[in-house]
Amino acid sequence: MTNISGTQSTVKLQKTLGFWHIIIIGLAYIQPMTLFDTFGLVSEESHFHVPTSYIVALIAILFTSISYGHMIRRYPSSGSAYTYAQKSIHPNVGFMVGWSSWLDYLLSPMVNIILAVIYLEALFPDVNHWVWVICLTAVMTIVNLRGVKFVANFNSLIVFVQLAVIAYFTWMVYQLLSSGVNADGTLVNAKYQLWSLEPFWNEMTQVGALITGATLLCFSFTGFDSLSSLAEETKDTEKTLPRAIFMTALLAGVIFIISTYFMQIYFPNDPKTYFEDIAATQPDILLAVGGIAFKTIVLYFAIVTVMASGISAHAGVSRLMYVMGRDGVINKKIFGHVSPKNFTPSYNIMIVGAVALTAGFMDLDIVISMISFGALTAFTFVNLSVISRYALRDGRTKTTKDIISFVVIPLLGFISIFAMWLEIEETALKYGLWWAMFGILYLGYKTKGFKHPAPQHNEFD
Repeated sequence: MTNISGTQSTVKLQKTLGFWHIIIIGLAYIQPMTLFDTFGLVSEESHFHVPTSYIVALIAILFTSISYGHMIRRYPSSGSAYTYAQKSIHPNVGFMVGWSSWLDYLLSPMVNIILAVIYLEALFPDVNHWVWVICLTAVMTIVNLRGVKFVANFNSLIVFVQLAVIAYFTWMVYQLLSSGVNADGTLVNAKYQLWSLEPFWNEMTQVGALITGATLLCFSFTGFDSLSSLAEETKDTEKTLPRAIFMTALLAGVIFIISTYFMQIYFPNDPKTYFEDIAATQPDILLAVGGIAFKTIVLYFAIVTVMASGISAHAGVSRLMYVMGRDGVINKKIFGHVSPKNFTPSYNIMIVGAVALTAGFMDLDIVISMISFGALTAFTFVNLSVISRYALRDGRTKTTKDIISFVVIPLLGFISIFAMWLEIEETALKYGLWWAMFGILYLGYKTKGFKHPAPQHNEFD
């Protein structure tokens, strides 16, 4: 049995999760109600075509989810994109993918804390925001220390209620639109009419703007890829996890597209005319559609939903750190440790909790931009890993099925993600490249001036 802690311990992660456990964790991580928070930013960037930006993002995500499935079957590791690039392309490439993915994974719990604080400040404006940051971080950390199946069970009811809230909200918007009312007062001579296709596409649509909106919406889908980090805790991993990842992305995408279609008709113009802060639109949207009582009730629940998302994100990043620690690219004794009591990477969980405390200093829009950089990096190299591993190294190009599976689909996924890279926000690119530079310097130190490849665990060799 492999020593994973750098000591005599042989404690390993345990396979306790089934198909629906994975989907629940994924939907909790994605947090479907995030569509209320990102609507203003994406409406502005997409020139008022939010549902189309969701379609663009979903297409790229579904292609990429298929690539995740291929790589999970080959490498059922909690290291996700880090392990896939490491084993399929080069250990140094894998390290840089893992390093960049930290921007996605490490900051995701922080985003949920920031959102929860926004809601709590709307409800309790006199309470210092640090009280909320510390309390919320403590809850996320304690729940994760209990174990990953506890995380899944904790999130089940929360996900169900989220979907019920979105359905009820969408029905209310539909009722308003059916009666001829939108946020501007009336649908008479409005930009968008009910059941019109113009919220998806009209003469003013710009492809570049749609793709820019889609890059921001990668944040909305980041939960689907983090599920691959649960590979070593999933029953029948090679069969269960690929299906669960694809289904999670598809379910979330359909929910987002349907809901934002009606929202875009209701809020058809510049979001700055409707929302005080377009980077945090949920309170204003709930108030405009459902009134003060509805807003208050849903905001209370939204605090719980973002905590569920943060808890799932917390679980994902702690597993990535565990695999990198097990490999020895970061300290094995600390990051490769698994608790013998709850079978969790407990040191990592506490470290992520400590990082999450910095949410008190961060702005939501900057954090979301940085997450997009990490997510796009991971998505890019998962698609390339499929081509490298199956098509180039294994020679799986002799049948039409293999060519479609291991060349065409991952290439389409890569092209879709590359289009998003071309439209990524300058802030995301700047901070992401700075982070990558520090990673290269650390990798140079770890490999003695790049004379040796980055260390790696030999479980799949």
